[in-house]
Amino acid sequence: MSAGIRISIVLLLMSTPLQAQGFLEQFSYEGVRFAGIGLEAGGVISNSLTPEPIGGVRIDLGLFAPRVRVMLGASYFKGEFDADRIAEFETRLEELLVDCACTLNVGSVTMANVEVFADLQYLLRAVGRVQPYVALGFGAHIRDGDGAAIDGTFVEDALDTVAAGVGAAVGIDIAILSRLAFLVEVRGGLTSELRTASARGGFMLRFP
Repeated sequence: MSAGIRISIVLLLMSTPLQAQGFLEQFSYEGVRFAGIGLEAGGVISNSLTPEPIGGVRIDLGLFAPRVRVMLGASYFKGEFDADRIAEFETRLEELLVDCACTLNVGSVTMANVEVFADLQYLLRAVGRVQPYVALGFGAHIRDGDGAAIDGTFVEDALDTVAAGVGAAVGIDIAILSRLAFLVEVRGGLTSELRTASARGGFMLRFP
């Protein structure tokens, strides 16, 4: 091996830790602070429930790294299980009844969902006052099932759960005043029991 190749290998090995250190130094808690609070509202659809309105609150915690913003949030919606899900449940119950030529009517069964989440938003190149972003996050879903036919049964207990989930979003942040922004976001969520997609809009009050 020539001396030049050896020197190149040594320089490469020496520079790798420095590059890694420089990359890690971009991430800092110094920029994390209470930077804003906002309210939002919109609509949500899912694979099991009827389309419903959704509302929420967000807290901007500032920049964790260049172009990486930390966002905390919470949202709430309540929907009825759709007709197909109810019909499937009724059919399964009828199959379990022996020597019964009856038709069951379960009626309405609802589920309320409270989500608390944390997102990392990657800020894309701004265009004037418009700041687009993409986001990835994790959340906890607190759910409460209800219905006259399931009250006090193991079915209600099965619906009353706390589940972990992941979420992804794309959105824009429009600075309409120095400290006031208008937000528009499309968000998808996934848990073991429910898949959701929502479109939301709202306002964020930011602090200097």
